[in-house]
Amino acid sequence: MKVLLVDDEKHVRDAIRLLVNWKQYGIETIQEAQDGESAIDMVNTHHPEIIMTDMMMPIMNGVKLLEWLHTHAPDSKTIVISGHDDFSLLRHTLKYGGTDYILKPIDPEQLNEALDKAIQAWNKDEELRHTNRELNIEMNQIKPMYWDKLLSNLISEPSAYDQAAEQLEKELHLSRTIRECRVAILSLDTMERSVKNKFSHNLDLLLFSLINICNEFLINDQRGYAFRHWNSDNEIVLLLWKDQSGSEAFLAKINEGIRTALHTRVDFGIGSSRSFPTDLALSYQEARDALRQRNLKSKETWIHSTLKTAKTIQPALTFSQYEERIQLAIRSGSIDQIQDTIQEWMDAVKLSEAITLEQLDHWWREYRVMKRRWVQQFFSNISEDQVKQLLLDEPSSLIVPLDEHGILSLSLWQQELTRSIVHLSKLLLESQQKDKSVIFEIAEFLQKHYHEDVSLQDIANRFYLSREYISRKFKQEFEVNLSDYLGQIRMSKAKILLRNPHLRISQVAEMVGYQDEKYFSKVFKKLEGLTPNEYRKTANPI
Repeated sequence: MKVLLVDDEKHVRDAIRLLVNWKQYGIETIQEAQDGESAIDMVNTHHPEIIMTDMMMPIMNGVKLLEWLHTHAPDSKTIVISGHDDFSLLRHTLKYGGTDYILKPIDPEQLNEALDKAIQAWNKDEELRHTNRELNIEMNQIKPMYWDKLLSNLISEPSAYDQAAEQLEKELHLSRTIRECRVAILSLDTMERSVKNKFSHNLDLLLFSLINICNEFLINDQRGYAFRHWNSDNEIVLLLWKDQSGSEAFLAKINEGIRTALHTRVDFGIGSSRSFPTDLALSYQEARDALRQRNLKSKETWIHSTLKTAKTIQPALTFSQYEERIQLAIRSGSIDQIQDTIQEWMDAVKLSEAITLEQLDHWWREYRVMKRRWVQQFFSNISEDQVKQLLLDEPSSLIVPLDEHGILSLSLWQQELTRSIVHLSKLLLESQQKDKSVIFEIAEFLQKHYHEDVSLQDIANRFYLSREYISRKFKQEFEVNLSDYLGQIRMSKAKILLRNPHLRISQVAEMVGYQDEKYFSKVFKKLEGLTPNEYRKTANPI
């Protein structure tokens, strides 16, 4: 905290310095000025919290200084120290925010009381300012989410408009006289791969940037508003309520803005002009259909409507037609046979004049169902959780394989499909080998007896093998030593137990096979990078 002493008499400033125990009040800096003008320079430069000023000074007196402070430094607290017992000066002090008026000669007790009062007033105001800052930050963070939710709901529940009409007119300039509106959708599903890779770890930042660019154009023209659709992770919805006929041209203008800022363009689907708000859902569905039915094999336009979507005349091609051939290739374990089978599928796909997102999604869902069925057939007697574990390499939703220009890349798709099926074939071969290998019996034994005092000699005696043979084969199969493997199991179980706040660290250690708590903690930190207690705190945040 800083204090500024303003008085044209140096001995008065020196006296004030001596009469106050500044450290007691947390005051680290004491500055001085000999008149009002000098004080203004000091306030502008250093922003002191407390100002003690005389009233009668040359150049600029205290009366003028108080008026200036009231306007330009309202947060500072001012104490007047004057040699004039004048009611008009006292009234002026109170009018312009002074907290106290002390007469010279200065009484030490009065001075310290006045300072304490001023500091308390400043602290109280600062606490309020801090609260208001936090509220403003929170409101600025919440407001976009509020509009996202409200406008998303408006598409499915147009009756919600009546309650929000006043806010929409005030905040988004959506006039109550608007009778028609068009919906456009910006989808990330078919954005250029290089841009998606750049934002792969922060998709929210990409969506935030795109929404801001769209709204720079829309809000400036009071033409509409862009928001993140709550019912889709990859959709930005644009409501266009002004100049319906020029919407496509305006979307092209926005796309140029996106190209300038992010060095890429995006696909827009746009619905027809519909009654607002009752038929927003119809326009939204048209925009969505336009995106899903566009031809991904070419890039003739960035703005898509249902009037310009791809029309396929060839017979419907299904992935399930190739199920038996792919399944036999998987069982063969031959990478060449798998590649040949996938090539047959891709050759059939290439004959299609147009490929839409809707078709890709259908093929992907077929493949997901088939792969789950294969896993259940190949790996008998496994639980549903184990099935899910084996399918972890598959994405939870369709990822469209695009080249650098946003056009469907059949070669990338072929590579990814081949990789996925080869991976499954390898898992099948590994599973078959596991059934015959005593090493996996040992691994299963460790899974069940990790909490016991298990040594390599105990395992050698149990399975009638030498310790050297077990160590060598175990390392070959699992790429870790048997002791490290056992330690990983124990640490995995320990992390689960540590989530229970009612178990002591020593109890957890004993439950996973360690009698020495300190040794357990040492091993845990070596493997996990945290002590058990630190891990517990991160796993169970307050």
